[in-house]
Amino acid sequence: MNIIDDFKLQYKAGDITQKLIFWNVGIALPFFVIQSFFPSLFEILKTWLCLPSNINAAIVKPWTLVTYAFLHADFWHLLFNMIVLNFTSRLFLTYFTQKQLFGAYLLGAIFAGLVFVLTDLFLHQDTILVGASGAIMAVLVAAATYAPFSEIRLLLIGNVKLWHIALVLLVLDLIQVPMNNTGGHLAHMGGSLFGFIYIKTLQRGTDMSKIVSNVIDYFVNLFSPRRTTPFKKVHKNVTPQYTKTTGPIIDKNSTQKKIDEILDKISKSGYDSLTKEEKDFLFKVGNNK
Repeated sequence: MNIIDDFKLQYKAGDITQKLIFWNVGIALPFFVIQSFFPSLFEILKTWLCLPSNINAAIVKPWTLVTYAFLHADFWHLLFNMIVLNFTSRLFLTYFTQKQLFGAYLLGAIFAGLVFVLTDLFLHQDTILVGASGAIMAVLVAAATYAPFSEIRLLLIGNVKLWHIALVLLVLDLIQVPMNNTGGHLAHMGGSLFGFIYIKTLQRGTDMSKIVSNVIDYFVNLFSPRRTTPFKKVHKNVTPQYTKTTGPIIDKNSTQKKIDEILDKISKSGYDSLTKEEKDFLFKVGNNK
């Protein structure tokens, strides 16, 4: 099994956190290559996919409220965001579902983008926004709002409460607002505000992440092929028949049992804990589906 097949298997077996990291990296890296070798093409793509601070430009390109969050300024920007995304998403999934994580992440990105555009009405910086930081802050603050006293063990520091981490990051953004990247730091704060609002409305019985889930389900049902039956079934033979229940059924049960054991191992120890034989087995099963 080559490295591409290994990545495919990790994507299929991974949760929404791993998929979000794959999407961010898979979109950002080609843009870094285009930026280095095809600068003219990069400028065109940047115009169409990055979020402009100018409200008139943003209105005619509403998709940039989503696309900007999957682009990054450079490799280190991408690496730092993915490390924090992995950390914050694992915390969030301790209390909520994968659908809620994706919904909070996407809506957090949109809300952060709106804050970036609206605040530029006063700043007039005429700049662009890229990066997943606003969406990540939404997820982090959501987890901290829901379980503020959960303790996290940090290297060289020890145990700290979750709300302490969120507060430190917010203060750092606030301090840097007048220094540099003003719009970016305000977008981070906008994402944080959305994370707080999301949990408070959820505790009152309204799950805003369902907006994203319902839209996705609508398009999945819209474009998924529907089964059609050309002939109406009017008779069913109910005569008992005696067939052998060995062979394929036993094989199918044993295969499913092995899949369950491997997935359980992934959930406990991670994908990297699998042996080469287990990875090959999952890959073959995935291709046969």
